[in-house]
This record gives sequence, C-alpha cells and structure tokens, in this order.
Amino acid sequence: MWVQVPPLPSRPSVPPSASAIVSIPPAPLSPVMDTYARFPLELVKGKGVHVWDSQGDRYLDCVAGIAVCTLGHSDRVLKRALCRQLGKLQHVSNLYRIPEQEQLAAAITARSCTDRVFFCNSGAEANEAAIKLARKHGHGTRGITQPLILTAQASFHGRTLAAVTATGQPKYHQGFEPMVQGFRYFPYNDIAAFEALLADCEAQGPAVAAVLIEPIQGEGGVIPGDPVFFARLRQLCDEKQILLIFDEVQIGVGRSGRMWGYEILGVEPDAITLAKGLGGGVPIGALAVKAAVDHFRPGEHASTFGGNPLACRAGLTVLREIDRRSLLPHVEQMGQVLRQLLEELVRRHPHLLEGCRGWGLLQGLVLRPEAPTAPEIVKAAMAQGLLLVPAGPQVVRFVPPLVIQARHLHKAVKRLEKALLSLA
Repeated sequence: MWVQVPPLPSRPSVPPSASAIVSIPPAPLSPVMDTYARFPLELVKGKGVHVWDSQGDRYLDCVAGIAVCTLGHSDRVLKRALCRQLGKLQHVSNLYRIPEQEQLAAAITARSCTDRVFFCNSGAEANEAAIKLARKHGHGTRGITQPLILTAQASFHGRTLAAVTATGQPKYHQGFEPMVQGFRYFPYNDIAAFEALLADCEAQGPAVAAVLIEPIQGEGGVIPGDPVFFARLRQLCDEKQILLIFDEVQIGVGRSGRMWGYEILGVEPDAITLAKGLGGGVPIGALAVKAAVDHFRPGEHASTFGGNPLACRAGLTVLREIDRRSLLPHVEQMGQVLRQLLEELVRRHPHLLEGCRGWGLLQGLVLRPEAPTAPEIVKAAMAQGLLLVPAGPQVVRFVPPLVIQARHLHKAVKRLEKALLSLA
C-alpha cells in the first residue's frame, strides 16, 4: 500500500545565504519504474525493531515492512536458518516433492482449521488462487455458469487484475478498466445490505460462488469485523454452499494475538489466504483450504517459485519461533499496552483525534477531519525517528514487529505525539 505524499524537504549541506547562490544538479533519473510515491528515506540496516538510514539516523520501526517482519530485522535465528538452507538447497521446482514445503504445509494445517495448502509468493497471488478456487467451486458444486464473488467495500486484496477488482475501492480501479467480471460489493459489517445483495444476485437461481472478506480491514482503515455479522455470514454461506474465504494476509500469523483473525471472530472459514508475516521478510504466500473444498487438480494451478525450500524454511522458522518465544500471548499483551497508550493520547488531544481501533499489533489511530492527514503525520513522525504507515487519509496505522516491547511502544507514542504537535 502506497499513498501519494509530498516529499520531505532535503536538509541543506550548507546554511542558506542571501549572498550566495548554490547550484544543485538535478537528481539522476532512477532506472526503477516510478510506481511508488516513496518517502525520501533510504534504509540500509536493521536490527530488532530499529532500522538505520543511509545518513546513519536510527528509527523505531512500527511498520515492519507493512506487517511483514514478524521477528524484527536481522533476527539471528531466522538468519542462521536461512544460511543453513542456502548451503543445502534454495530452489528446485514443484515438479518434485519438496520436504520443507511438506513440513510447512503440515505446520500451517496443524495450527489452523484447514487441511491442505497451495504455496505462492505473495498475498495477491494467494487471493488469485482463491478466486480461481471460488470459480471452480461455483461451476462444480453450485452449477453456476457465470459465478459471482462478493467482497466488501473498502477492502484490499492485492494489485493483480483480479485481486484489484476484488478490492472494493474504486480508486484502485481507475485507469485499468475493464475490470475482471464477476465481482459485486457490499458494505463491511452490514448484514442487512449483504442479505439484500445476496438475494438480488440469486433472484434467478444460484449465482454466488464465494465471499472473499478480511476478518479486519487493514488498508481500508483498520476496521475490525463484527462477530455477529460474521456469524450470520457463515450461516448464509452454509445454507447455500457458498465458499467463505478469509483474507488473512495482514492479520494472520499471530498479529492479532491469535494465530488467525478468524479465531477472534469465532467463525471458521472454508479457506484462508496468507502471506506477509509468514516469511518474516522472505516472499511467500499461501492458500489454505479445508479438505471439502480442495478442488484443484494437477495442472489447474501452479507457481514456479511458490513453496521453494528457502521460502518454506523461512516460514517454518517464523512459526516455530512464534511458539518457542510465546509470541501470541506477548502480542496480546503488547496490543493492550499500545491500545491504552493510544487511548490516553486521544484523551489528551480530543480536538485532533477521534479514537483508536484494531486487534493486537494491528492498531489504527483515527484522526478528526480538522486534524492533519495521516500521510502528513507519518511524514512528521519520521522527523521524530518513528516509522508509521497510513491506512487511508484519516487513520495512522501501527504494525510493528511482533517482538516489540512495552518500552518501545511508550517511545513510539511519545514520538507520535511530538509529531502531531509539530503540525497542530
């Protein structure tokens, strides 16, 4: 997720002088395509919950690569495991059985309600696999010729063409029309609106193959799912044999204080998509499904790099370290600390801050309309040595490494307050 923000002013190497004109040559054009509105920060090193830029300045990282670096930066256990794997085998092909892949699939299914796993490289690819699975389910199980997938408004499911169509935010569609057919949208947590949409879609008979939904909306503003809504959603899907697929790409792998977001809602999906935190920084994604909806057959879906030995070793290490370090109760505790600190911040600045919301170590600080925007606050926080990420224009998001400690969170909120006051 990237937002358009104005660049920070560059720090002059010499004091400005009215009597001197300094000629600054334009920066050379980067050979990297201009697809990101990057902050003017070049990060070169990390350790634990801190990163350093090319100027030697240190930052407290509450972004973690956008919910990716589960164990923090340059974790010694992960580093050692990956080095050993590189000395053994880094990639072969899914033409052959891969022991590390088998082990990781077993580890995921042992920790979830699922039975089988397909591996890929990212959350978008995992959602693409889920979309294909949904369509096959629609054709084979419900007898639908033109299957529909229902997704929520303000959702985010990735940047590939089908995944961005599934994303219920028109701003991501602009310029890429025509979008992929077969998607319709409903307001998140609104069961009456969902039921009305479902009835409209199925007025002439079976039409809906699946519902693809986040247990908590991340990019859409850190909006937690309503357990009552999700319980009814599960009931309706069961009644009609509609697949219920949870996008756990951001909240999964322990970020909520539970291994999966669906555990907080008390509702089991038929399938989950995951990525981000699973590899701790090594690209990996997965679609995990219950046996009853394991519809793919050989040749119907594939990935060259998906589930290779190196990526799976990263995933195995992350899951084992979550267990070994008891990170789930730690995340729950740190989430309570962060929530309390943010609530106190809101009470101190009610004219600027509306509230906070989230689960575990995915928390959002909600800004009032008259406050500076989230990108402006994120930029100001950088000047205080703190990295944060927006979740839309009015929510500042915290997604730190799961190993963060209470002392770091106290520092983070103090720096955030300084940034906020610098703009007020």
